[in-house]
Amino acid sequence: MNPRLKERFENEVLPQLTEKLGRKNRLSLPRLEKIVVSMGVGSAIGDKKHMEEAVGALSDITGQKPVRCKARKSVAAFRLREGQEIGAKVTLRGDRMYEFLDRLISIVLPRVRDFRGVKPKAFDGSGNYSLGLSEQLVFPEIDPDRYVRQQGLNIAICTKGATNDEARLLLELFGFPFERPAEAA
Repeated sequence: MNPRLKERFENEVLPQLTEKLGRKNRLSLPRLEKIVVSMGVGSAIGDKKHMEEAVGALSDITGQKPVRCKARKSVAAFRLREGQEIGAKVTLRGDRMYEFLDRLISIVLPRVRDFRGVKPKAFDGSGNYSLGLSEQLVFPEIDPDRYVRQQGLNIAICTKGATNDEARLLLELFGFPFERPAEAA
């Protein structure tokens, strides 16, 4: 069964993008390429259990096994050695990507405390959008009794063939809750 957001992309978003951007070629329109969910676990230097908790939480959130990221350089000030595990990430593509984005838009972001929308300018110049969540407990898959340590995570939404404005339009058509200019302080 196709994810709800993937069907919406094919049936609603693509025709609207064709109309608004004035392009007939479907392949030249912006589309989602991947979503990367990552956690930096600096506290894993002192306690290896923190890394295991982060990996477990990421696999619960995404439904996929995370890749452990290792330090490239030694930094004496942080007591960090080259090769130590200090983070984890998951790259979502295809159906899992659309399902994750659907959960992010409809369930997770509305559960964030004092949420007024995501920043509309957090694009990197190539049409990729990044946002950070300070707490992993906003995901319904996370059991608060199992994961007691507060851990943040980063979400990078990568689009294909898009400028910042085209990517913003694509995410708006998906229903991404951007801040309105009047609300921005």
